[in-house]
Amino acid sequence: MFSHFSIGRKISLGFAVVIFSTIVAFYITNRTFVNSQKINEEITNNHTPSIAKLEELKLMIVRSKMLINNWVYLSSPPENEEKVALNRLTVSEYPKLKIEIETLVKQWQDSTKASLEPLFENIELLWSNHEIVKQTLNGLESYNDPFNQFTANSMVEDGGDIYLLTDEILTMLNVLIDQKKNTTEIITAEMIDSFQGVRMLIKNLGIGLTIAGIIIAFLTTRTIVSPVRKLRLILLDLSKGIFPKSWINTRGDEIGEMANALETVVAGLRSTKDFAIAVGSGGYNTEYTPLSDQDELGQSLLVMRKNLKEYSEEMEEKVRQRTAEVVRQKEEIEKQSEQIAELYEQVKDSILYAKRIQEAILPSREEINASLQNSMVLFRPKDIVSGDFYWFTEKEDRVIMIAADCTGHGVPGALMSMIGSSLLNEIVNEKGITQPNEILLALKHGVIKALNKHPSSDQTKDGMDIGVCSIPKKGNKIDFAGANNPLWMIRDGEIIDFRGDRQPVGIYGDNLDTPYTNHTIDIQDGDSVYIFTDGYADQFGGPSGKKFKYSQFKSLLLQINNETMENQRDILNTRIEEWMGDQEEQIDDILVVGIRF
Repeated sequence: MFSHFSIGRKISLGFAVVIFSTIVAFYITNRTFVNSQKINEEITNNHTPSIAKLEELKLMIVRSKMLINNWVYLSSPPENEEKVALNRLTVSEYPKLKIEIETLVKQWQDSTKASLEPLFENIELLWSNHEIVKQTLNGLESYNDPFNQFTANSMVEDGGDIYLLTDEILTMLNVLIDQKKNTTEIITAEMIDSFQGVRMLIKNLGIGLTIAGIIIAFLTTRTIVSPVRKLRLILLDLSKGIFPKSWINTRGDEIGEMANALETVVAGLRSTKDFAIAVGSGGYNTEYTPLSDQDELGQSLLVMRKNLKEYSEEMEEKVRQRTAEVVRQKEEIEKQSEQIAELYEQVKDSILYAKRIQEAILPSREEINASLQNSMVLFRPKDIVSGDFYWFTEKEDRVIMIAADCTGHGVPGALMSMIGSSLLNEIVNEKGITQPNEILLALKHGVIKALNKHPSSDQTKDGMDIGVCSIPKKGNKIDFAGANNPLWMIRDGEIIDFRGDRQPVGIYGDNLDTPYTNHTIDIQDGDSVYIFTDGYADQFGGPSGKKFKYSQFKSLLLQINNETMENQRDILNTRIEEWMGDQEEQIDDILVVGIRF
């Protein structure tokens, strides 16, 4: 009978059993939890605070006993700390605690409520006896009176009024606290019993639900899950293009209807497959009958057969035309490629020739070593030609060494470097100007004139950042001036920074005659000086792809300072290559000049 139910009725029956059992369990559990919550609130908000306040009152009585004994037996003035504490206890602390206890007492439901009134009366009587002692021994001189001492001692000693009254109050408090604790334990036990009952009920319901679930699951699996699993396997095969070899037995529910419909669909797909194979092989006259007039796929396949036949004929003609066009375009592309390759070689040859010209302009290593034996130059152009350049000359009794960074790099920078090198030859070698700040000012005017610029024209920042160092052949003072570039001197393991002026060699504002600062520097044996461009510090690399930065550049120079200048050049070159690694390219020209004295 169950097998003839529809799938909806089978599922509804299973859910109805589970929902009903769940509602019963929820109702009983909820009722128990509500009652337990009330009991818990009563314990938390009344019984526990009541016990705590009674314990606090008990401690207060014990403390008062200790303080009144100290009042009697220890001679002290009224402002004594313990006397002040006793007065505070009776005047402010006890009244406050009494109010709190009376507030909690309003919610007490047991017989203990009636025992509080005699308790408070005894406490008030105790405070009255305390007052007698306080008045009897109210100052240091009162302790000298034997009568006062006798009166006070008789009240606090064993058998005295205060002694007996304090013990009676403590006994009453102990009884009251024990009663409240017993009440709390009884309520707690009742709550635990109710939870035990709920646990037993839930356990029985769980067993019953488990048995019912097993029965429902067994029936559902036989009548729903197994057939659906078979349908799923059939559909998975169809999704992979595999036609099923077995079918579900005929049955009268929705699954049977789906199985029959799916069998019809598969038969149609087989027919469609055979037709598609035939049409794909060029059999455009193959017969095919759709499943019905509403079979959209079948009708579409007939239209496809017609369109494919027409399209095939059109494509054959277009292929013939396109083939001829592709052959013509291929010949044209090959011709253009040859022209581009020829043009590339011409440009490359021109740039290589420019490199040879630039290398010829730069001073040779032999020239520099002849005057500055302990020196080095690290020169790494970014491209074939460089926008950075170094310049060297001997003039009378001085050696001029320059490191410059022109605007841009590559071919534009190289052209600017050639202008700069030519102007320096004119300024130093022909005009005899050897003071670094004067060299920079003359070079600034020469660059502006060479580029045909003046302050009122377009403020394009063509020019260069440069460091100029003038070194005497004899003596221990060198001169330095910089345009945006500094000079670093290493002495005794420290770097001394001589900053250049914050203006380039080129257009800078409206004042063409702004002077550059000349630094005269005392040199000692073993000092090293460095002039450089920004390419080294600005290079990206390292594990995080960040700039090398000037701080790390300084640290590196300090680390290698004891090496020869030639070794320093090799170390600097190796370090920047390691910094770039395989991930980063050189982003700018690099130039570092070092001289040791």
